[in-house]
Formats: sequence, structure tokens, C-alpha cells
Amino acid sequence: MADSWTDGIFLKIINVIVYLAFLGSNVYTVASPRDIYWTGKETYLTPAPWAFLIWSLIHLLLLGTIIYQFFPGGKRVIIDGISWRFPLLGIVNAVYVGVWADGHYIPAFVLALFVSSTVTHIYYIVKKHHEPSSAADELFVHLPFSLYHGWTTVLVVLTAFEAFGVNAYTQRAGIWTKVFVFLALFFLESTAAAYAFSSPEGDLPAAIAIAWSLWAIFAHQRTPPFVHWSALAFAILSLVWVVKGAVGLARGRRGIALEDAERAPLIGSS
Repeated sequence: MADSWTDGIFLKIINVIVYLAFLGSNVYTVASPRDIYWTGKETYLTPAPWAFLIWSLIHLLLLGTIIYQFFPGGKRVIIDGISWRFPLLGIVNAVYVGVWADGHYIPAFVLALFVSSTVTHIYYIVKKHHEPSSAADELFVHLPFSLYHGWTTVLVVLTAFEAFGVNAYTQRAGIWTKVFVFLALFFLESTAAAYAFSSPEGDLPAAIAIAWSLWAIFAHQRTPPFVHWSALAFAILSLVWVVKGAVGLARGRRGIALEDAERAPLIGSS
């Protein structure tokens, strides 16, 4: 019996409500980087405000996710696989953004860990148990949660500096601040590399989300020079990993295509 769009309708409606009421309510905060991202706590790891435009892309893709759940392929992944974790993610994410926007950075850091944990769980389910079988799977399930996973890694690090780091407007960067900034940049760059080469096909969207953030940090952090040039070095490295991962993915897919062609029977063979 074919799947009906009404299967799992209660959870589908909850997902729509959560998206509109919670994720959608964040648009005023995340869609325009000219407001809060200029007025939050300035640290020595704060990126340029345009880094946060990635929220808008994630929300746009998740709108596609909400629509896709009403189709049989989407229902199998979103309703049967991800299940109630999506509403949980929407609620926790909205609370995190609200607390962060109000300048309560230590609670925001704790909430960022919860957001990252929830996204990680969804990411694991999608990657390990639901291989993409169509372009819609790639675009509306794998892509948004890959971006989300990479981006929340960045958010945890940024929020940690806001919660426990010095204010760049009032304090100069001491030796320990520089050390921790360097380690944070190294961690982000290494994570981008891990995403790019985590499997034969890699996870380029997550790596791109981190590379994007590193370039934004380089663009914004002008002083001290150590932070500025360290950010540039790690941003370049992250871009190298993304490019190498993309080249490897393209070669792998071409190899699969050639292998499939070689296996095809010859026309007219007996």
C-alpha cells in the first residue's frame, strides 16, 4: 500500500508548527547581520557579521525539509528516522538564540552544547541509516543537517569565547588569549579537514560551513597581528581541504560511473 501524505500527520503538523513558531521566529535575529551581530560581545574570535548569514541558508533548506516530509521519501527519513528530534532541535535552537541575543553567554554556551548534541544525533541517523536515494534527499535532508552540524561546531567555540573570554573592546589580548585563539582556530581547521575526508565521499557542506567561518574570522580580526594572520593561515588550509575533498569526490563519482559503464552488457552480445 502506497504511503499517504496523512501518515504520521500529527508529527508532521508539529514539525510545521515548530518551524514557523521557533525556527521561523529566529529570522529577525539571523536574517540581517547588521543588528545584533554588531552589538554582541566582541572577542578575539568574533567573525565578521556576514558569517551568520549561514543561518538564513539553513532555515531556507529546512523549509524544504518541512515540505518534503509530506512526500513518501521524506516521510521515511524525517518522520520515521529523525522523528521527534526535529521539534526538539527547533525548540532548543530557538531558546539558545534568544538567550544568546540577550547577552547571557554562559547559559548560551550550555544551550549551544545541547543544540550541537541534538544536531549530532540527527546527523548520525541521517548519515548512517538513510543514504540519499534522490536529489530531494540530498537537498532537503543531507545538505541542511550537514551544514547545521558544521555550523553548530563553530557556534560552540564562538559562544565559549563569549562566555569565558575577554572583551576585545576593553582588554588587550594576552599570551593566554592568543594561545586559546590559536588552539580554537586549529581545532576548527582540523574539524573541517575531518569532515572533508571523513569517508570516501566526505562531508563537504559541513567543511564549507567551517571554512566560511574561518574566513569571516580573518576578515574581522585585524589586531593583534598574530590572531589576524593565524586566522588567514587556517582559513587557507580549510579551503585547501574543501577543494581537495571536492576533487576527490568528483573523481570517485567519475570512477563509479566508468565502472558501471564497464559492467554494462555489450549491445548485440550473445
